[in-house]
Parts: sequence; C-alpha cells; structure tokens
Amino acid sequence: MSSHTPGTRVQRMPRAQRRAQLLDAALGVFVAKGYHSAAMEDIADSAGVSKPVLYQHFPGKLELYLALLDDQCDHLETLVLEALNSSEDHEERVYATVRAFFNFVADEGGSFRLIYESDLTNDPQVRHRLDALEAQLGEAIAQRIVQDTPLPTELAEMLGLAMSGAAQVMARTWLAHGAHFSKEVAAQAAGHLAWRGIGTFPVNRMGTSDPATDLVAGE
Repeated sequence: MSSHTPGTRVQRMPRAQRRAQLLDAALGVFVAKGYHSAAMEDIADSAGVSKPVLYQHFPGKLELYLALLDDQCDHLETLVLEALNSSEDHEERVYATVRAFFNFVADEGGSFRLIYESDLTNDPQVRHRLDALEAQLGEAIAQRIVQDTPLPTELAEMLGLAMSGAAQVMARTWLAHGAHFSKEVAAQAAGHLAWRGIGTFPVNRMGTSDPATDLVAGE
C-alpha cells in the first residue's frame, strides 16, 4: 500500500520539476522490477507522492514508461552525437563514440536496461521507438563515415549499424563480466577494436571514381 496518507500534504513543485522527479522514481522501479511487475503504486511510493498526483502527470503505466523511454533514447542519441562531433581527428572520434556507449551503460540508474533489456519490446509503441533509435544511431555514424572515407552510402549505413550494435554489446558485456578491469580500460580496448576496423578504410580524397572498387583493391 502507498505510504502516502490522506492527511499528508505533498510538497508543491513546479510541474516540470515534479515530472522529472516522477520519471526518476519510475526509472528505479522499472529497472528493478521490469515493466510487467512494476505498479503505479510502487512508483508513487518511491516518489513520495499519492497515486492521484502521479496520474495528474501520466494517465497510465504505459504512458509513463514511454515518456521515460523517450527521455533515455534522447539521452543516448545526444551522447553519441556529441562524441561524433567531439574532434576532427578520425581516430579520436571512433574512441569517443565507443566511450559514449560505455558511459551510458555504466550510468548508476541502469537506464540502458529500458533500451537494451526491456521486457516490453513486443509492444508496438516501444518497438517503434527502439527501432527508430537504432536507425538514428546507425545513420549518425554512417554520415561521419561518408564524410571521412570514399565508401558508398549503402556500405557506410551497414557499418554504422554494425558499429553501434557492437559498441553497446561490448559495453553491456563489460558491465556483466568485467569486474576485474575498469570502464576506461574496457572502453579503450573496445575503441581499439573498432578503430582497427574502420581505420583501415581509405581516407576521403578528391577524384575517386569508384569507392567500392578502391575498397576491394585495398587502395
């Protein structure tokens, strides 16, 4: 049962501040229990508010989950975009992009679980958001590859998706099994692996008539 009693006045907050507080509480509950086992009452208790206050901001559990998922997707996309624009040095950008995934996964709130370990992926609205995020991250990386190399767009898009997917898998693997070494060591090793791949492609240059042929020929 909710710890909030009818005679207790909930401290008033600006609406945006209250919403942020509720989302933070919801994140902890959803990460700990998963979507299906979490209850709105659990979230209200965690936030220290009554359920009516919670429902003033979110009409239901799914709407609350989707709002939280939107925030976390935006956060990850921002981290990756910042990394992709963090340096003019190609190698450093690759390392920074990989580190962005490690930083996101290492966040103490466990927000990455909503994106990569959600128990609600069969819901069409959740699936749409996750697919859109995957496409956006892959496209952002692909745009940089196109700028930096003579690779055709189709190949760059494939590599962008592959790099995004590999980076998040390596970051999650470190979190699950990497207790003997730090995030920095793991991210550096993962970045090295990524750079050893992408760094072998030719740097963009003027006058290339057939980028795909150059790639196959190793020029």
